[in-house]
Amino acid sequence: MKLKFFFLLVVGSLLVGFFSCSNKPKRSRKPVAKISFQTRNSEFKFGDSISIAITIQTKNGELKESKLYIDNELVKSSNQTEYSYSIAQLDELGKHNVKVLATKADGVEGVSFKSFTVVSDLVPEEYTYEVVKTFPHNVEHFTQGLEIHNNQFYESTGEYGKSGIYRFDLLSGTVSRSFKMEEQYFGEGITILNDKIYQLTYKAQKAFVYDLNTFARIDSFTYETPEGWGLTHDNQYLIKTDGSEFVHFIDPKTFKVVRKIQVYDHKGPIKLLNELEYHNGELYANIWTTNNAVKIDPKTGKVLATIDFDGLLSVLYNPDKPIDVLNGIAIHPDNDKMYITGKLWPKLFEVKLIKKD
Repeated sequence: MKLKFFFLLVVGSLLVGFFSCSNKPKRSRKPVAKISFQTRNSEFKFGDSISIAITIQTKNGELKESKLYIDNELVKSSNQTEYSYSIAQLDELGKHNVKVLATKADGVEGVSFKSFTVVSDLVPEEYTYEVVKTFPHNVEHFTQGLEIHNNQFYESTGEYGKSGIYRFDLLSGTVSRSFKMEEQYFGEGITILNDKIYQLTYKAQKAFVYDLNTFARIDSFTYETPEGWGLTHDNQYLIKTDGSEFVHFIDPKTFKVVRKIQVYDHKGPIKLLNELEYHNGELYANIWTTNNAVKIDPKTGKVLATIDFDGLLSVLYNPDKPIDVLNGIAIHPDNDKMYITGKLWPKLFEVKLIKKD
């Protein structure tokens, strides 16, 4: 009798547990969005169209809404589990992030990501060079920036304890004015705008402003990128590189970034963009660790041309006095003459660009 009672008690407990569990609501699962493009790969050319298809898997429950973001900008909202979004013409180079935030009726959210890349639709022209004239250059100057203003040459130098800005004579190399930076700063690119010299630092995330005539430091500002490399201007904005493929345009009054571009050719990003020069509506940048420079459309970031300066280093070779990489591009605003030098180079060159066949 006791055994029968025990058996009935166990069965009853199991039944109660079964019905109790079956009455509990299932745990809500996060919705997942499948993001797909009209092509199998995620690379497009500038000017292409793109269609982004979204399919929401709610897992359980019902979808309340999903939001589609491109580069953190909301472009579409929908309460459908399937929808699409199209861009008729891609006009921004570089990598772009797609995000879908899906929310179910019970408030549970799920976030899904995917990216696509836009490369240039142009094959860059190719140039080499011809040396026109050779001028002296200070072998102690670890050149970070080169500038021509009112027929005078200016240079910024790097390395801790040796950084500064200089005004010098082209023919003799004689320095007529200078400013030495504090030892904790590694100087980088310079540019001159509205009678002020702007100078970047390497890793301090700080830029300095000097009076053009006296070299007195009159202002400073900070920037968000971890590093500062090259600097120039387009008569309206300061233009800055940081060693990546990004170029930032900065308001010289507020020191805020007003826009940025990504520099791409027809194959992909051009990284390690360093010293800059803006001339006749085009941007020139040398590529660090190489003997190459590129000409860039500052509106789109397209590489218009590549310039091969290979061979300049070979004529400077001296085992007793090591030199570093090419770094310094300046174009005279009045006669279009281009000048090239490098870190610790004994010479500064006037060069003429020659288009390759």
